Amino acid sequence: MAPPHRTPPWGISVRRPGSSGPTRRTLLAGVAALGALGAAGCSRVATASDVKGGDLLDRLRAQGVARLGIAGEIPFGYIDKNGELTGEAPELAKVVFKRLGVDRVQPVPTEFGSLIPGLASQQFDVVAAGMYINPDRCEQVVFSDPDYQMLDSFIVRKGNPLGLRNYQDVVEKKARFATGTGYAEIQYAVEAGYEEGDILIVPDQVAGLNAVEAGRVDVFAGTALTTREVVKKSSKAEVTEAFKPLVGGKPHVDGGGFAFRPTETNLRDAFNVELRKLKESGELLRILKPFGFTEDEMTDLTAKELCGG
Repeated sequence: MAPPHRTPPWGISVRRPGSSGPTRRTLLAGVAALGALGAAGCSRVATASDVKGGDLLDRLRAQGVARLGIAGEIPFGYIDKNGELTGEAPELAKVVFKRLGVDRVQPVPTEFGSLIPGLASQQFDVVAAGMYINPDRCEQVVFSDPDYQMLDSFIVRKGNPLGLRNYQDVVEKKARFATGTGYAEIQYAVEAGYEEGDILIVPDQVAGLNAVEAGRVDVFAGTALTTREVVKKSSKAEVTEAFKPLVGGKPHVDGGGFAFRPTETNLRDAFNVELRKLKESGELLRILKPFGFTEDEMTDLTAKELCGG
């Protein structure tokens, strides 16, 4: 869900709510030099191959490192305060590539909007940024199956006095509604019948929590993960149960995964095999849990389903 992070079915560009840590802008400023050094330190540059499905996996095994495109976004992929690469996608990538015979991974930080162009121009080997899988992006890259799904939830006053459980409730009860700049939740609310001009747009989920606590709005909408994390220390607000917004009258679920160049289906397929094993063993949840993911975010969705195929 990025940042600009996901393009919902109606085609606008929206961003994924981040967590309450540093912004992508400040993180990228702090790690730009690291990314440049990392890219320069890789002596082998991936090139096009005549092998059907691509031979990138063989080349990564030979060089012993896979370059990961990240967008400096907590909790999906970022450099921590100790200068270490972490986040749900990089930590998962470390495990999967190790199983594929690639000993280590190397971050290449960039802006979220530059991830797919950077992948295409071979600045890195895979996008490891929790990128939402949608039909528009599926025309440009090939995705792994999603390692997580993302539902929505609301931040409301303690006790949820208006009984708000979904966007239809917000409309019917004429609740004062807020969400973040560029969030997909804007369109989810509009689709339910809420007037876009009446939506209070705030910078992020922290500002949304503040608006609810101060009584300026009745509800703030965001992803289940980010709203759940931000209310942990609040004495005035709580988060509602996660739910699926309606898109085109049908329940809609977003899912995020890893992106590969369209020519590298062999690597994508091998990645999927290991990802499936991690899902079946329960190890995937163990890897993602430190970043706020729960059983609710685990999914059996496939990239094909999310691509609309």
